[in-house]
Amino acid sequence: MKNLVIAIDGPAGAGKSTIAKIIAKELNINYIDTGAMYRAVTLKCLQNNTDIKNEAEVIELAKKTEIDFKDNNIYLDGKIVNDEIRTIEVTNNVSNVAKIKEVRYLMVNVQRIIGERSSVILDGRDIGSYVFPNADYKFFLIATPEERGSRRYKELIEKGVEVKLQDVIDDIIKRDEIDSNREFAPLVKAEDAIEVDTTGKSIKDVVDLVLQKIK
Repeated sequence: MKNLVIAIDGPAGAGKSTIAKIIAKELNINYIDTGAMYRAVTLKCLQNNTDIKNEAEVIELAKKTEIDFKDNNIYLDGKIVNDEIRTIEVTNNVSNVAKIKEVRYLMVNVQRIIGERSSVILDGRDIGSYVFPNADYKFFLIATPEERGSRRYKELIEKGVEVKLQDVIDDIIKRDEIDSNREFAPLVKAEDAIEVDTTGKSIKDVVDLVLQKIK
């Protein structure tokens, strides 16, 4: 039986990861957080004092990096880094790493290998448009920058990170601009993707809507 591939795309903070994780459990399939992969490369760059503005250095480091997902944990060179990749420092640098074409080639290759070995749900910026253009189901989640910034702000405050709401909203808008305007595989809604506006909707509302479309 053919493996099932579900793509969930959208800008930062639209709720992609939250929704994808729940649907993975509901359908008993693997969840691949593609954004976490770029965060892992960013984390390694920061740990190695690699200049993130120096693309050649970042590419060289990414080539020597092993990333995998097992049991909803992300592994960087054999070590679980679920929390380390969520720091403000990583968040502020990840878009600059993710826009490097060669880094995306490397990560996309890993995503496709994982997608070939099992049924998966993946979320990111370019899953339905580039990574898996023939995905069985494609969704594109959106929400206002204010709503997305507010969600991210609450997450950070709960983790004890001191930030200003407006700074988080500004960062969301900046990331949208970088992700949408990058030359290779930008943030874009696939023509056959179902758009879901999550503004003002509960997690349950969005999950129910997506599952209705799948089932």
